[in-house]
Amino acid sequence: MTPITSKLPQVGTTIFTTMSALAAEVGAINLSQGFPDYECSPQLIELISKAMREGYNQYAPMAGYLPLREAIAQKVENLYGAQYDPVTEITITAGGTQAIFTAISAIVNPNDEVIIFEPAFDCYAPAIKVMGGVVKSLELNPADYSIPWDMVKKLVSNRTRLIILNSPHNPTSTILHARDIAQLSEIVKNRDILILSDEVYEHLIYDGETHQSMARYPELKERSFIVASFGKLFHATGWKVGYCLAPAYLMEEFRKVHQFLVFSVNTPMQHAFAQYLRNEEVYTTLPEFFQEKRDYFRRGLAQTQFELLPCYGSYFQSVRYDKLTNESDVDFSLRLTKEAGVACIPTSAFYTNGTDLHTLRFCFAKKQETLDKALERLVAFKP
Repeated sequence: MTPITSKLPQVGTTIFTTMSALAAEVGAINLSQGFPDYECSPQLIELISKAMREGYNQYAPMAGYLPLREAIAQKVENLYGAQYDPVTEITITAGGTQAIFTAISAIVNPNDEVIIFEPAFDCYAPAIKVMGGVVKSLELNPADYSIPWDMVKKLVSNRTRLIILNSPHNPTSTILHARDIAQLSEIVKNRDILILSDEVYEHLIYDGETHQSMARYPELKERSFIVASFGKLFHATGWKVGYCLAPAYLMEEFRKVHQFLVFSVNTPMQHAFAQYLRNEEVYTTLPEFFQEKRDYFRRGLAQTQFELLPCYGSYFQSVRYDKLTNESDVDFSLRLTKEAGVACIPTSAFYTNGTDLHTLRFCFAKKQETLDKALERLVAFKP
């Protein structure tokens, strides 16, 4: 065998793959990986089939089907009052993860420093490392998962190239507030620092709170890549279609990488999405839809021995179990899956150093009967 030097020597199989495989093996209810188990809109499926039958089966334009980009531009203006040129500032991607990787690839050079907040979704750090960048990870305050902005200020240097944000946040279900935006604006002002804002759960926000998109703030919008996901919006994570918003000077660099990474994205789906998005209720009704599931799941979990943590957005609910056992979150997650028959994610997987706060993450984007069965098992489980 020819020897190679791995760019990611510490990376193995993701915890999501591990837990989903174990759930399948033991017949557990899978509340680990973030995907719905109910069907998406039959109308949307018909629109995709119709596009296929009408012959839209060849390459789409590299940047994406223009009517879809125009529909996205209208949606963003409706929601955030922000204008993006669909020709030069919006690109359709093969899901949110590809958009994140592409943005990092486009602007992170060797030895550039990138600030991420942990627990963090697991694709950020590997992409930075592959580009030769330096990951500067900062743990969120463990009490409430807020951003320690005083520490961010100390972490910023003349080598800081990028700050990655995620709101609503996976896995903690926290959100950015106006006070966070004020702190962020102060930090990046008069500095050559860019922002990558992972907003794939932008429509899953509850209790009347406002999604603090970077698009709302001109001084942040002009230095931000914003990543969004149709998989979350349409309840179809397996379709792997998303998009990226950025000012033209950043999008120009983004597309230089995008065209050699995937070139273009699923054509019939783009045609269908462009039509489907004409109905604003597709996205305006999502908060109510998921808040009902969140509230139901939380009421059920309140009858277990777990300590519920707040959930302000996303479709994840975290719990602490430190009063029940001293087991590591990985060991306890494995035991819960095998003995209770419910799979979850140990949140230490979202920390570079494996920080273990005895916290688990469940996904509640499930059918009512799935949640009922899972809750019944969790209530009966005695650690």
